[in-house]
Amino acid sequence: MKKIGRLDRPDNNGTAHMFDNPVLEKISRTHISIPITMFLGIGVVSLYFALTVTAIPLSTGLLLMLVGFLVFTFVEYMMHKHLYHMIPDSKWKDKLQYSIHGVHHDYPKDKDRLAMPPFVSALYAAIFYFVFTFIMGDYALYFLPGFLIGYALYLGVHFIVHAFQPPKNFLKILWVNHAIHHYKDPDVAFGVSSPLWDIILGTMPKKEK
Repeated sequence: MKKIGRLDRPDNNGTAHMFDNPVLEKISRTHISIPITMFLGIGVVSLYFALTVTAIPLSTGLLLMLVGFLVFTFVEYMMHKHLYHMIPDSKWKDKLQYSIHGVHHDYPKDKDRLAMPPFVSALYAAIFYFVFTFIMGDYALYFLPGFLIGYALYLGVHFIVHAFQPPKNFLKILWVNHAIHHYKDPDVAFGVSSPLWDIILGTMPKKEK
């Protein structure tokens, strides 16, 4: 099993003190509602401009939103697998990996660090907007809301699976897969909001006999 965190207690209920500077320590934390509200708000603004300043047919726009959503689920999977779980084969990689994700594996119940701080989330949104606009022009105004809805859903699901008990329905798989990822095998179940890409790319947890 690949070691992701620092501790031998993956069910630790505490929190990590990551910065000596109290201001940095404070802004490294966020309530989950803040980035979710930011992404949904930016998505609504983008959709408003898509509807009012472009001549793109609504049917095309809705299709672009769906594509944006699906693209996010793929980005979520690939970042979780290849960035958040990078092999820390150097000191700077080890520090980076722990700062962005390893700390979460050490303290999975720390609700203040289940999302990037607001200023990082805002930077992400700006980068996404400029990259998508460079690639697809005005079509990005429809694509971006779908992508950000996917991001907000990911954050919401990630918070819920850590904060609440699993439901007794088909959604339980999200809780089961994420628990396996945290407590049994960090090399499987990289999809948090959906098992889609785990199924397609062969990283679903193996069923116990």
